[in-house]
Amino acid sequence: MLNDPIARTRRFHRAVTTEAGVLDTSFLGRGRPLGPARVLHAIGRGMHDVAEIRAYLGLDSGLMSRLLRSLEEEELLLIEAGKNDARRRNAFLTEKGKSEFDAYEALSNKQAADVIARHPRPEILLEAMDIVSTALGFDRTVIEQASPLDERAQACLLAYYQELAERFENGFDVNLSSDPESQDMEPPRGTFLLAISDGMPIGCVGLKGTDKGYGEVKRLWIAQSARGMGLARQLMDETERWARDLGISLLRLDSNSVLSNAVEMYRRWGWDEIDRFNDDPYPDVFFEKHL
Repeated sequence: MLNDPIARTRRFHRAVTTEAGVLDTSFLGRGRPLGPARVLHAIGRGMHDVAEIRAYLGLDSGLMSRLLRSLEEEELLLIEAGKNDARRRNAFLTEKGKSEFDAYEALSNKQAADVIARHPRPEILLEAMDIVSTALGFDRTVIEQASPLDERAQACLLAYYQELAERFENGFDVNLSSDPESQDMEPPRGTFLLAISDGMPIGCVGLKGTDKGYGEVKRLWIAQSARGMGLARQLMDETERWARDLGISLLRLDSNSVLSNAVEMYRRWGWDEIDRFNDDPYPDVFFEKHL
């Protein structure tokens, strides 16, 4: 049994459903089951399009209608027709609904803190949660364009810099590298892309516009929980699409031989190794790709 992957997976499912209160008729003691609470949470987090909420939660239209009706009857939300398309419906929380959302948030945060506190090595527990959450929700991961100054982008970049500092023999100081200005990675010069898994950023990449006849791919980073799942390729393909749309026909990037997996990845994806094209002290491998 200890080596049985099916038994271990089913044990995990039972543990999660019990802890999450999936079968409770009063989720977190607020008088309604998990289903309507999840709908309330999605709306409170900024989703309003009913079709979008239904797709996000994986609900059929009949169940979604019943859940919305129950929340309307409690005077927790209002349903309005779409401004540009009356066939689409949007849901908004009432003041009573906002108060209920806040109550759920406080209770959910306490429940999460209690789970973390049970384990003597919380970081290991959190890493395991990240791996499972990424794996289960990977097909719902979306790639979004964002400012490199966005707090989610900054979190990814900080994790990227920390990893380089750990892996490079002499550490890494971003102030010594050829760090692009943020405006060089925003339209119309370039772009910055984030991979988002259920609100959590798990990857990023930047396209730096230059006046040198080429664009540079910068800061490709994937969270440990998502590595090996093809996310880097998705980000690079989307970067190339953005480059074409911006009129960039030649891309360049640099890397370090310590990052052997990344270097091999670029070679496998059709990037050609070239001579050094910048004076950045950290890279020792250089590539370009004609689009």
